[in-house]
Amino acid sequence: MKASSSRRNFLTASLGLPVTGLGAGFSRPLTLSPSSSPEIRYRTLGKTGLKVSTVGFGCMITSDASVIEKAADLGVNYFDTARGYQGGNNERMVGAALKKRRKHIVLSTKTHGETKQAALADLDTSLRELGTDYVDIWYLHAKSKPSEITEELIDAQETAKKAGKVRFVGVSTHSGQTELIPALIAGGKTDVVLVAFNFTMGKDMEDAVAAASRAGLGVVAMKVMAGGYRRAKPGDKLNEIFKRQGAMVAALKWVLKNPHVHTTVPSITDMDQLDDNLKAMSEPYTEADQKLLASQLERIRPIYCHMCGECEKNCPEGLPIADILRYVMYADGYGQFALGREQFLTLSEEATPARCKLCPTCTVTCPYGVNVARQLRRAQELFA
Repeated sequence: MKASSSRRNFLTASLGLPVTGLGAGFSRPLTLSPSSSPEIRYRTLGKTGLKVSTVGFGCMITSDASVIEKAADLGVNYFDTARGYQGGNNERMVGAALKKRRKHIVLSTKTHGETKQAALADLDTSLRELGTDYVDIWYLHAKSKPSEITEELIDAQETAKKAGKVRFVGVSTHSGQTELIPALIAGGKTDVVLVAFNFTMGKDMEDAVAAASRAGLGVVAMKVMAGGYRRAKPGDKLNEIFKRQGAMVAALKWVLKNPHVHTTVPSITDMDQLDDNLKAMSEPYTEADQKLLASQLERIRPIYCHMCGECEKNCPEGLPIADILRYVMYADGYGQFALGREQFLTLSEEATPARCKLCPTCTVTCPYGVNVARQLRRAQELFA
């Protein structure tokens, strides 16, 4: 009860924060349609000095290259991909879409490599697929503990820098962020951090983001839509209502009003989503947005994992619960079943939801109210 009560108090306070920092950097007028004139706004990505559009482009689930080309033509200049996206094909598509615009954009990719040799091999493949001699930011992907940032991987990043293959290095993290971010600050070897950050998260995460920014790290926010439940499923009247009212645009505006977030990488799959996301840059965050997000939070509370990692400490079977729930989110929230199943199948045989059958009842509780047992069963129904 205490966690739930404090969570509501935080939501009331944080969702109502004044809109600050939107004018940081500089802006360029943009007209998408006769009825709207949003601006492309830019901020400086920490100590890198790079000027990046506050709304970037998360390419993970994009299959239409014309949407990427249109975004770049309109002034979006931060594009994020990874070696493993779409079975390795995403980099090839992104590279082709941005080839003529390479000098005018900031391009990032990531590696899951766990050794120096594997990481550097990934980078060489990424450069070849992207059709470029260098990437602006190269991330160690999906790290959740300081121990995962090994000296060997740091050496790989330094080696890539010296070879001119990357300009800046970073770490992406989905969970354990409040522990990992201070370690990255203290280590002093990271230029940019890519973090899951949205309206569902507590003040401790806001403080971590602010600390990273003040320390000179570039801060890139992902998972800004809190699960991406923006697609109205046939027959789901509640989902259709939230889509029509603009819950996802409100969620993006909530992140953009934080001056410590330098850019964001929402997934964009079509021109309508691109239009909505760009409008969020110039529209103010309002009381109506605040109320809408409060309702959205209650709606997704039982299903959206905040990736805090607390659940895994209490699972007697040691399941990677946050990862499994994230894969369910890919399927149910993003509408990307293939992506969710692909990621699920990377888990070891010992880390499948089938092991939940060994427990008569689930002992795991979520401080944010996620029905963990139900979501794990959902994962088994979808992927096993």
